[in-house]
Amino acid sequence: MEQNTVQILPDATAKSLRFNKDGKFSIMHITDTHLDHDNIEASVWLIAAACDREHPDLVVVTGDNVQNDDDAAVTKKYIDKLMTVFQTRNIPVAITFGNHDSEVGAMSREELMAYYNTYSCSVSVDEGPLLSGCGTYHIPILASDSNEMRFNVWVFDSNDYDGNGHYGNVKKDQVDWYKAKSESTEKANGKKVYSFAFQHMIVPEVYDALIECKRRKLYSFEHINNKGTYYHFDPNGINFGTLNETPCSGYENDGQFEAMVERGDVLAMFTGHDHTNAFGVKHKGIDIVNSLSSRYNRDAFSSQYGYRMLRVDENNPSVYTSDVVHWFDMFTLTDAKKAEKNGDHFGAKLMKDVIRRGLREKMFLSFCRTSGALLSGRKVTYKH
Repeated sequence: MEQNTVQILPDATAKSLRFNKDGKFSIMHITDTHLDHDNIEASVWLIAAACDREHPDLVVVTGDNVQNDDDAAVTKKYIDKLMTVFQTRNIPVAITFGNHDSEVGAMSREELMAYYNTYSCSVSVDEGPLLSGCGTYHIPILASDSNEMRFNVWVFDSNDYDGNGHYGNVKKDQVDWYKAKSESTEKANGKKVYSFAFQHMIVPEVYDALIECKRRKLYSFEHINNKGTYYHFDPNGINFGTLNETPCSGYENDGQFEAMVERGDVLAMFTGHDHTNAFGVKHKGIDIVNSLSSRYNRDAFSSQYGYRMLRVDENNPSVYTSDVVHWFDMFTLTDAKKAEKNGDHFGAKLMKDVIRRGLREKMFLSFCRTSGALLSGRKVTYKH
C-alpha cells in the first residue's frame, strides 16, 4: 500500500553556525519593529546599541519587521536600515514574518525574503512553494570543535490571517515538515537535538497554562477568541515575566505544539506579536514565551520595549538562560554625555529621551503592579 510521505526540502536547512570556543552561544530575539518613516532612525539606533552591548552570535527577527510600502523602493530602504546593523557587525540574522509584513504594500513575502537574503549576514531560507508561508526552516548549531550538531533553531512562518480574518497559525504541512525533519535530525545525530522555536504568533496552548476566570480581574485578560472568559497566571505553575495584554494566538490549531511535545526536542517557543508582553509559562515541558516589541516611537510604552537574550552552553544544551532588556534600562545620563562628547548628537538626544520617558514608565508600572498585587492578594509579576 502506498504511504504518504513528507518531502524534506533540501533548502529548508540554513547555513550552520557554531558554538564559540568557550562553548557558549547567544541569541538576540528582536520582534515587531514595525519600521517606518516615523520610527526607523530611533529604533535602528537602539537595536545597534543592543548589538554592541550584547555581541550576539545570532539575531532572530520574528515578524512585523518593516512597513511594506506601495513603493517597493521605500520598503527596501527600511530593510536596508535594519540589515545594515547586522551586516556591519558581521552578525548572522534569521528572518521570518508576521501578520503585517505582507498585509499591504508592493512586496510579497517571497520578494521580501529575497531582498533580505541579498545581505550576506542573512541565514534566512525561502523554503519554496511546497510549504505554507515563507520562512520556515532550521539552523543547525554545531559543536565548537567538531561538526556534531549540538543545538538547533527552528524558525516558522506563522502566516498572517485565516479565511475568517483571525490571526494565523503554523499550518499542518509545516507541522509535518517539522516532525519529519526532527526525526531525521535525531537519526543523523543518534539522539534528540535540543532546540528553540521562533515565530510571530503565540500558540493557543498558552491558555492551557493559564487559569480561567469568569470575570475580569486586575490581573486577568480576555481570551482572544473566546469573549467573556478571562485568564491569568497560575500561581501553582511555572511563570516568568509580566503578562500585560491578551495573548493573541491564532484561532485555528493544526497541532504544532502537540507535535513538539511528542518529539521532545523543543525547550522553548519564542514569539512576538503582543507588544507589551514579556512573559513565559511552562506547559507540558515546553516554555511558551513572548518577547517585547523592539521598536521605539515615543508612544506610551516605547521606552519599556526592548529585546530578549538567550544563552546556551554546548556542554549542557538542555538548559538555557533568558533575560529581557528594556530600552529604559540600557543607558544612564553618563552614557548620553559620552555620546554627546563623541559627536553622536542624535544618540545622546535619544538616550536622554529614553531615560526621561523610562523613568516615568517605570514609576507607573511599579505602581500598577504593586497595587495589583496588594488589591488582589496574589503575585502578578515574576522574575524574567
